[in-house]
Amino acid sequence: MRFQTKNVHFPQKIETSEVSKTKPIYQTSAFTFSDFDEMEGYFEGEKSYMYTRMGNPNTDDLGKGVADLEGAEMGVASASGLSAILAGVLAVAKSGDHIIATEDLYGGTYQLFARELADFGISVTFVDCSSREEIEDAIRENTVLLYTESITNPLLRVEDLEGIIKIAASHGLKTMVDNTFATPYLIRPHEVGADIVAHSATKYIGGHSDVTAGVVTGSRELMMKAKAKVSILGSNLGPFDGWLACRGLKTLSLRMERQCANAEKLVDSLSGNALIKKVFYPTGVSREGNGAIVTIDLAEGIDVFEFSKRMQWIKVVPTLAGVETSITYPVGTSHRPVPKKTREKLGVTDSMIRISVGIEDAEDIIDVFKKALS
Repeated sequence: MRFQTKNVHFPQKIETSEVSKTKPIYQTSAFTFSDFDEMEGYFEGEKSYMYTRMGNPNTDDLGKGVADLEGAEMGVASASGLSAILAGVLAVAKSGDHIIATEDLYGGTYQLFARELADFGISVTFVDCSSREEIEDAIRENTVLLYTESITNPLLRVEDLEGIIKIAASHGLKTMVDNTFATPYLIRPHEVGADIVAHSATKYIGGHSDVTAGVVTGSRELMMKAKAKVSILGSNLGPFDGWLACRGLKTLSLRMERQCANAEKLVDSLSGNALIKKVFYPTGVSREGNGAIVTIDLAEGIDVFEFSKRMQWIKVVPTLAGVETSITYPVGTSHRPVPKKTREKLGVTDSMIRISVGIEDAEDIIDVFKKALS
């Protein structure tokens, strides 16, 4: 090789028997083949990977890891929680179909369902999923999917998954559950019959606020359809992001154990405070805990923007679930796309703050909120 050629083709491929303790990062756009015959083998199922948009060991690891924890046959990773939700929906619904969704949704999902799905020819009706009557009244001949969240955002209503899945099954509908807030550490919707489970892996799956990713899980039949949607719509996850999310996933149970315990202590300290109109926190979620999100509605007369300035080391962010405690303002972030009338109906107020409880010492977290309130 001359200089310019050697400059490009280093290092040469090295065959080795050494095995890395952790999964290597396959930071490549494509995989190489010895010849066209071997490349053809990919399409015949003899090779696992060809082009990273269509699959990569690091992103597949993330899908498999979450699927294993959820008790599903297969999982598919994607570029964000919303792209995972879209892939799951499109694995079931097509143009001309109808979906029923719970009305107390994450704002991004609400926007996807209320505005964007119409461009795919899919209509959506929002209902109170705690009402069997509302669900059944909304069912049409072309209804194919019932969508909800295991713990809703930001009011933290715990869905009766078993009940709504039975309603859906009695009408031949598929069910899809966003399990981001609960994670499989607390709730595993597939165990009570959910067909598809979605996660914003950006949150507790990754856990360290350094990756944007999504995962959808379910039967192999449905997930192969979801994987095709991720590939053809170009919403695949990059290898390094997949690797990062997998690294975070390994500590999910440790993080959730501490964060749930800290949340319980924070709720105890805030309950009964005259400067808080209401504390939202679920109970009876699972024997492992009740989640790491606490929502508070401040009393009238308190300036929520001024309150946010008193958070000291607690971060003000538009998201949740990192190892650090943080707060956000649902009306200004997650539920900004939701119409004001809808927010008012749901009870998402202008004085509401959502707290994502971290892994710090619980007493330090409590001290910040006590001082901010005082």
